[in-house]
Amino acid sequence: MTDAVPLPASDFAHAVSRGHSSTADALSLFDALSAVPLESMLGRWSGAGFPTGHWLDGLLEASGWSGKRFDSTEQVHPLEFATGTRNPLRLRATGAPLALSLLRRFPRLRAAAAGGLGRAALPLLATTRSQARLRTLVFRGVPSAAMLYDSAPIIDVFRGVDADTVLGLMDMKGMDQPFFFVLRRAG
Repeated sequence: MTDAVPLPASDFAHAVSRGHSSTADALSLFDALSAVPLESMLGRWSGAGFPTGHWLDGLLEASGWSGKRFDSTEQVHPLEFATGTRNPLRLRATGAPLALSLLRRFPRLRAAAAGGLGRAALPLLATTRSQARLRTLVFRGVPSAAMLYDSAPIIDVFRGVDADTVLGLMDMKGMDQPFFFVLRRAG
């Protein structure tokens, strides 16, 4: 746990409007938010980063990440990307740990991945199969909905802001600080 003074959950809109937060402040905000029941995650969610100075900040959005889709607790599509058509492109997560390791080690690759090269490579990773599942997980002392990737040591844990907004925390084995993002229910 962090020594930071917890931010009230009502300050979420203010934290988002600032455009950035420290990891300690984001963890305090996360801890102040409510647990999320599994059933409330079902459906399509639009995603956006919640900048904390993490080396992944901005990369998903620059690559065209549009959000996640939860068809059931067993059928989850964690990586949906905008295609300019009605149907998003869903990606396999199989190579995520290796790709993230390379992007962290070689910062110049981040610029290429966020640019045209990254978008051009997305169809090579396309799938129609589920890539994750939903479970209730106790994280930082609170049982809440969490998404477990099928083929990567990554867990996304969710805390509720309101019925249509959650703050997500990506926890990946070997990553020194969590990556935060916001999901908003897509109409």
